[in-house]
Amino acid sequence: MGVLLKKIIFENCRTKIESICLMTTTDSLNIQIEKTSHSSIHKVDFDQLPFGKYFGDHMFSALFRNEAWSDFRILPFGPISMHPSMAALHYGQSIFEGMKAYRADNGDILLFRPWENARRLNRSAERLCMATIPEEYFMDALSTLIDIDREWVSGREGHSLYIRPFMFASEAILGVRPAQEYTFMIFTSPVGNYYNSPVKLMLETHYSRATKGGTGTAKAAGNYAAALYPAKLGQLKGYSQQLWTDSSTHQFIEESGTMNIFFVMNGKLITPSLESDTILSGITRDSIIQVARHWRVPVEERAISVDELDDAIQSGALTDMFGAGTAATIAHVELVNIRGVDRVLPDIKTRQLSNDIARFLSDIRTGKADDIFEWTYRLPR
Repeated sequence: MGVLLKKIIFENCRTKIESICLMTTTDSLNIQIEKTSHSSIHKVDFDQLPFGKYFGDHMFSALFRNEAWSDFRILPFGPISMHPSMAALHYGQSIFEGMKAYRADNGDILLFRPWENARRLNRSAERLCMATIPEEYFMDALSTLIDIDREWVSGREGHSLYIRPFMFASEAILGVRPAQEYTFMIFTSPVGNYYNSPVKLMLETHYSRATKGGTGTAKAAGNYAAALYPAKLGQLKGYSQQLWTDSSTHQFIEESGTMNIFFVMNGKLITPSLESDTILSGITRDSIIQVARHWRVPVEERAISVDELDDAIQSGALTDMFGAGTAATIAHVELVNIRGVDRVLPDIKTRQLSNDIARFLSDIRTGKADDIFEWTYRLPR
């Protein structure tokens, strides 16, 4: 593709994004609601609740066409129809978010920092040259859907209602250009813990999750597809996920599987910096950093080399290592394979900081602790 053609496509994409952002965002949604006649909640085994097996009764859908969002609907959860030439299937314009709803002891439904998911969805949309959706539309759709299916939030220990907002290019067109039609949807799934035991990581020094100049900072479907094969190779060797390194040299650590990664070394909480455009800006990541700084724990966002990590493990300077994300919240790392050698980490019971942060975030999400950061959104009854 010539330089001139690339420039024309980019300018058209930027013009389109700017025009979308200028549209009015003050109109309230007129959501058409069609409720299911038969709830499927009785099919859920809440005593054995795996991640992502069951789905709520309803889903939200909206259509972007002619530079405006319309056709706001909540309807029974089920299959959707699509044209064989739908742009997302061929050119990968597909993004998503992950978030959770929790039930407080008084029965209220709490959402954790949902507006941050709306903002990140729009950042992902801009990177993939897709339509953005006003935050108030996002919040109105989200709260209406969860209110209808609020009984799906069980309130049991370790349970939550996982929420999947996503957007894809739904225009039927064969041609490499930004689509002009998009579908935005939200559905839910009652879930238990993502990981039921500490994770084992394998350092990845060949494959890459993301490259500089790519879509690593976006929550794009293609990022996850690219990670499946190396993750499978690691799982065949007995490891839960990869410990991703930079694509240029494979000397610096970036993420862990589908999570941001944290280390506690010499009393400092350390995590890779977001200055690179290859690391996803995790909402849980940001929450952990804010909590740690509030507790006056030294925090460093910087590059971390594989050699530094290996030396810290062997010397005892590293006392904690964990992944962070919406699905897992905090996932303790049991060991990491570095260049063919399993490095076993300190006993999880001795890891005070990660355990304290995990409990504190859980208490905020379920309304058991004062929301000093004003992170929770209490769903109106």
